[in-house]
Amino acid sequence: MTDRPPHDTGVPTSRRAARAAAQSTASAPGGAAPSRDASRLEYAPASAAEHRASAHAPASRDQAQGEQPTHQQAPRAAAPAVGTLDALFTGEVSTHEVGAVPSRHDRDRKKSRIAKWVVLVVILAIVGGIGVGAAWVWNTYEPQIRSVMGWEEPKDFEPGEATGEVLVTVVGGDTGSTISQTLFDQGVTKTPTAFYDHLIATAQNPTFQPGVYALQQRMTSEAALALILDPTSKRQNAAQLREGLTMDQTVEVLAQGTGMPVEDFTAAVADPAAYGVAADTLEGWLFPATYQFDPGLSAADIVRTMVDRTVESLNAAGVPEDRREEILTTASIIQREARLSDDFYKVSRVIANRLTDGMRLQMDSTAQYGYDEMHDGTASSSAAALEDDNAWNTYVREGLPAGPIANPGDKAIDAAMHPAEGPWLYFVTWNMDTGETIFSATYEEHQAGIDQWHAWCDANDNRGC
Repeated sequence: MTDRPPHDTGVPTSRRAARAAAQSTASAPGGAAPSRDASRLEYAPASAAEHRASAHAPASRDQAQGEQPTHQQAPRAAAPAVGTLDALFTGEVSTHEVGAVPSRHDRDRKKSRIAKWVVLVVILAIVGGIGVGAAWVWNTYEPQIRSVMGWEEPKDFEPGEATGEVLVTVVGGDTGSTISQTLFDQGVTKTPTAFYDHLIATAQNPTFQPGVYALQQRMTSEAALALILDPTSKRQNAAQLREGLTMDQTVEVLAQGTGMPVEDFTAAVADPAAYGVAADTLEGWLFPATYQFDPGLSAADIVRTMVDRTVESLNAAGVPEDRREEILTTASIIQREARLSDDFYKVSRVIANRLTDGMRLQMDSTAQYGYDEMHDGTASSSAAALEDDNAWNTYVREGLPAGPIANPGDKAIDAAMHPAEGPWLYFVTWNMDTGETIFSATYEEHQAGIDQWHAWCDANDNRGC
């Protein structure tokens, strides 16, 4: 999340718009590269009119009040300049060009030799684990360094390593890219892009049928693809609902897994009171788990099973009955915002601290839910989503959103009830592959975390940014 200093009343540029503006400026003939100075580029222009003209980011009321968002909504920095370490790792220059000044004479040879020594020193520092800076460079640029040095590890598991069984759900609308991430999350493939890279390398574009498939952990991408395309590996009358799905997605998965019409489930979730839920919708109440349903159950029977499982989780976390909707709402934000389970309790504390301090939550997940753009594969929110005045958008709404934004699991519910102790008001997930997140108590610390996220995005083709 990108934050404005309290004295700045300009309009925040959405991360998407800022990234496009930065790329446009960097590529324009004679255009100057944008500064990374947070007091200038990242919060300029200073008026709503200038923002609309330069970055297409309309004003949101919270920024006019000087509120400070908590997540990663940060303008993207300019592309690395030629001769920098970023430029080396992104392939824009070679080791011969690092630090070189254009010349018609042999001075370039001397500078290229110096550049090689510089690169060698950096790599030796990384390998030897010298200093925090070296560790940061390695964490940020590991794939690029491995590529340059020929140290790349295999992206896929070896044949014969597969073990055990794992159920993987393919949802309607899933693509090779989204399935690739799901397979990695489930421990089926070795890296988030292995499956997708296999599809590209073999020029395949199959049609994926929704359903629950029985696979194994530590499979090759080729073997995983074969099972997903094999109808005999599809489980019948089963549904695997992963954490963070919305109610609409859950209804689709239930229909696909059971073979029942989606209209049956749509009708079954229409009346929360029938299941003892005092809320307008069952959003957040359909517990995420793997279900094997007995034949003959109705859609209402299935929905009741899931609601009852949510009540079990609430009771286990010690949630009073009159706080159930509140805790589910908080838990759903935690489920969507935290990438690592160990961070759930810290994100819960950020939410609690912000509410206590009277700050707006300004969570991207709530803006995306209210604007129906939660599932486009990026952590960024559009400018339109950030300013849309709906009951879930915590960029324009005080306190918690109107209700849950997704189905939280056991850990998210427990975290919502029992936040960690800490002073944090901000967090930024700086590595979109591993989910590593930096929590900060001050605005200045948070800006340093955003810079680290910028560097990772620049080095990884803005993957998931």
